[in-house]
Amino acid sequence: MVVFSAGDTAWILICTLLVLLMSIPAVAFFYGGLSKRKNVLNTIFLTFIAFSIISVIWVIFGYQFAFGTDVSGLIGSPTNFFLQGMALDDLSGSIPTLLFVMFQCAFAGLTCAIMSGALVGRMKTKAWVIFVPLWACLVYVPIAHWVWGGGWLMQMGALDFAGGAVVHINSGISALAVALVLGKRRDPSLIPHNLGYAVLGAALLWFGWMGFNGGSGLAADGLAANAIIVSNVAAAMGLVVWTIIDTYVVGKPTVLGAISGAVAGLVGITPAAGFVDVFGALVIGAVAPIISYFAIYYLKPKFGYDDALDVWGIHGMSGVWGAIATGIFAVPAINGAAGLIAGNPNQVVIQIISVIATIIYSFTISFILAKILDKAMNGIRVEEYEEIGGLDSNLHEESAYNFS
Repeated sequence: MVVFSAGDTAWILICTLLVLLMSIPAVAFFYGGLSKRKNVLNTIFLTFIAFSIISVIWVIFGYQFAFGTDVSGLIGSPTNFFLQGMALDDLSGSIPTLLFVMFQCAFAGLTCAIMSGALVGRMKTKAWVIFVPLWACLVYVPIAHWVWGGGWLMQMGALDFAGGAVVHINSGISALAVALVLGKRRDPSLIPHNLGYAVLGAALLWFGWMGFNGGSGLAADGLAANAIIVSNVAAAMGLVVWTIIDTYVVGKPTVLGAISGAVAGLVGITPAAGFVDVFGALVIGAVAPIISYFAIYYLKPKFGYDDALDVWGIHGMSGVWGAIATGIFAVPAINGAAGLIAGNPNQVVIQIISVIATIIYSFTISFILAKILDKAMNGIRVEEYEEIGGLDSNLHEESAYNFS
């Protein structure tokens, strides 16, 4: 029998606000600080407008398709458009359904906001505004249903506690697809114009991530406590390992590397937070920055794609590692699921299938959408003079700083 829990409700209310904090202002500060000074406002705007568009779509019909009654494992059967007919005392587990809707809305908005980091400095604002709702409907909603809403990956037994596939692989590979359509920036160098902003954003992300992962069990219980502990230790391990790599490779630790390592560790632990213990978290947190470092400093130069703020390199690659690692380190004592080490090698196979399916579907649809918009809008990339002069002044007629 489903019973309302005031304690669970209070906890998920807090977690929802923490995930909102990750989207605005955490991602905005993180990306804004990493961008060029002439593009900082545009970079921040991309995250704000993406989150706002997703929020509107989600309550009108997005949630309903993602979490409605399953249809052939592919999509939900929608009801309650505009949330009409959804009563205040309707429950999802032990919390109000309206709260679950908002919690999931924050995840959807954050995923799209993350994607914007690969595109800074060269995408038309109007193209982004059109791309976001199309992407939400055709990419995010179906994948959310597959993994969390009763779809075919969920039926297969894929484990994704808080969004390894749905959020991080999805945003990372979608960002890469759009970046390929946009082409390389005319000036690919990107020294953060305000590393302090980026550090603040990373700190807020770390803080908010405790609600992102800690609330995904939808209860105030031991599972939530475990999710917070393993998330924190994975972030800490990621920061330490990236710092070690920087010291070895470039001869000195860097603050940018440290915060990148922390984010990589958090991304890696996200799908596993509800299934692994501290040992698994330490390994996941240690390997994630190694994989992301390799992707950023070796794969990106080798293949020549221009992922401006390394969304694929950190969110995509560490998300892939985290999803597969969940199948390796899942401990039955945590949440009932067994991984490879616990004697269930089949879970690794299932995790790999979920990773491949997400990458293929998300990349294909995102690439096609970007290509169609590129043709229909006579290019989704800004004009050369706008890119050189900066998008803040040319697209918004605003400046982040007044030095007069």
